[in-house]
Amino acid sequence: MHMPHSDLGLLHDLRALSVLLEERNVTRAALRFHLSQPAMSRTLQRLRGLFDDELLVRSGGDYELTPRAREMQHELALLLPRLQNFVAGKEFDPTTATGIVRIVGTDYTTSTLGPYLLPKLFLAAPDLEVRIEPREHDSYTALEGGRADIALSVLRPAAPLRWEQLFADDLVCVVDRDHPERSRFSLADYAAARHVAVTVIGQEQPMIERWLQTRGHSRTAAVRVAHFVSALAALPGTPLVATIPRRLAELQAATDPRVRLVEAPEGLGSFPYGMVWHPRLETDPTHTWLRGMIRAAAKDLTEC
Repeated sequence: MHMPHSDLGLLHDLRALSVLLEERNVTRAALRFHLSQPAMSRTLQRLRGLFDDELLVRSGGDYELTPRAREMQHELALLLPRLQNFVAGKEFDPTTATGIVRIVGTDYTTSTLGPYLLPKLFLAAPDLEVRIEPREHDSYTALEGGRADIALSVLRPAAPLRWEQLFADDLVCVVDRDHPERSRFSLADYAAARHVAVTVIGQEQPMIERWLQTRGHSRTAAVRVAHFVSALAALPGTPLVATIPRRLAELQAATDPRVRLVEAPEGLGSFPYGMVWHPRLETDPTHTWLRGMIRAAAKDLTEC
């Protein structure tokens, strides 16, 4: 279906508006949208006239959203994928695709699934930019707000977000090679130890904290870090214990003779690792392709 040029121009401006509302900075939005800073400023002025609203109000070096703009940000996250799909039709050709794919994940994502996913993504879609970004706070707000395409996580989301399991993993303890524990921690010894905690959400690893709480125990964190790999780097020469997913622990321990694996207490079992997306993208051709690539990468990972 042919869309008049003026309508295509409006679609372009709405996409620019979505980036402006997310970045809240004209220069950063221009860089991300591949426009000059003056061109992005003109686009903002045009949109202000179109909607009869300031949309962005200067506050220091950035801007604050007006109440109307906050409403529009939510609506654009729902509307833009459908409009782009409508204009482009149902066909998606990764070889000519451009733009940004945003995946919410951790260093576990890049270390385990990344080697099976990223090379194939770049080969299939050489002009796409892939961003793996940290999760926001304790919910999937980036997915809900349209600032991310997909999340990879152990945590099942609440409705309406969709979830699909990719594979399973379990937790294992990593310690200094001279640590006195040789094979498996008892629950009592594990609770009594001092730990390197990975701040997956807030200041905790929720799965571990909840599991201990149900058994009447808690643990003491001597060090808190943002990444699993950082937790492993903190172990050599200390009596500390890091508890991380086995797939990543085995990768790192194989290349670092200063640390070794010890089994976690009985009952701290396996967990599903899955992908999460918003239902507004369920039938989007780009997103359907991306989910297929992630599924294939997970299959390769589990079969290796």
